Amino acid sequence: MFVFVCAGCGARLTIPLSQVMLPVHAHQRYGNGVQLPVLMESGTCAVDPEPWGPPWRRWEEIHPDEAAARGVHAPVHALSDGSPGAIVIAPGDAIGTLLTPENRGGGYCCGVDGADGPNVTCMECALPVASRIDDCSLWQAMWLEPNAVRRLPVAGADAVPLSWPELMAEGKATPPFEPIAAWGSRTAVGHWSNYSWSWSPQWEAAAGHALAHLLAASGGHPVIVPDGLVGQVFQRALDALLPTGPQARRAGLAGPGLPAPGPDVSILLVPSHPQTGRTWTSADPAPHLVPLPFGVWLRLAFPGPDLSVPAPGALPVGVLRDDFDPPAPHPRHLFRADPAVLRHTLVRLPTVRSPWLREILENLTDHVRSGLF
Repeated sequence: MFVFVCAGCGARLTIPLSQVMLPVHAHQRYGNGVQLPVLMESGTCAVDPEPWGPPWRRWEEIHPDEAAARGVHAPVHALSDGSPGAIVIAPGDAIGTLLTPENRGGGYCCGVDGADGPNVTCMECALPVASRIDDCSLWQAMWLEPNAVRRLPVAGADAVPLSWPELMAEGKATPPFEPIAAWGSRTAVGHWSNYSWSWSPQWEAAAGHALAHLLAASGGHPVIVPDGLVGQVFQRALDALLPTGPQARRAGLAGPGLPAPGPDVSILLVPSHPQTGRTWTSADPAPHLVPLPFGVWLRLAFPGPDLSVPAPGALPVGVLRDDFDPPAPHPRHLFRADPAVLRHTLVRLPTVRSPWLREILENLTDHVRSGLF
């Protein structure tokens, strides 16, 4: 574990932290006027290997060779010219810092968004050290500037990543749907609707990331995923984006605690380790691995009842029940993967240079308008 200190004066800026993988929804913009929770668990941090934030350069100003060297293989609206390696933490894990409201920047709506650069300074020397984000439709976070902070180890506080069996025993699955609150209101509002429950923003981002890999693994052929929740998340988009035909490729779930997939499964949906970010691999690796955040994968691989529903009759002595919590409603619209995350992931896959996949990328806006995303 380690703490971050100010690069200017050495003042301590965070509590002790351990590094975990960067969430796929780290830069997600969800809905309109929606209040999202804190991005990172307290006591953790993650590093974004790519530049993010101002200044931005439009695609027309970037040579294709430069973009390819940065891992971008198809046109985007703009690329950041900021420094890579920004560190994201939970805002409550910062100490010795001061929010500077005069640096709110342009483009904010209900809160601060760091659009014009750092809006948090070191309390000791006033060096700009971070960007606090709490605007509507954005995940609550504090992004430390990589050139304004230094990392110092904490003696005697080494954090060892959990093994796959330990992760499975911990069993922290991400629910597929949840109530989403409107900004400034205690009333929950649904995504693009007036209903109180929505598909999880984390699931929509995870699906956008995984769908890009599924499309790349398809080779332009149809892809069939398992029925049930996996089918709800992926099959409608795969059917709309890929051609129909007899040469369909099958995708299946694989990972710790699951039996080996059948010989006809050539695409595996597997978990990413939440701490290290490493993708799970089997003893007999498949041609294509599609990574999913561990919590999402766990819910897909081992589906259980969404909520316990009150049952009639008596329960054994010592077992408690609560008949006053109504069952949570399911979202009343079909699942839609996050198109921005899908686009962000697709342009960073070299296979996007294939004409058929480039065509899918170029038609994404039309698919969004049609309601597919």
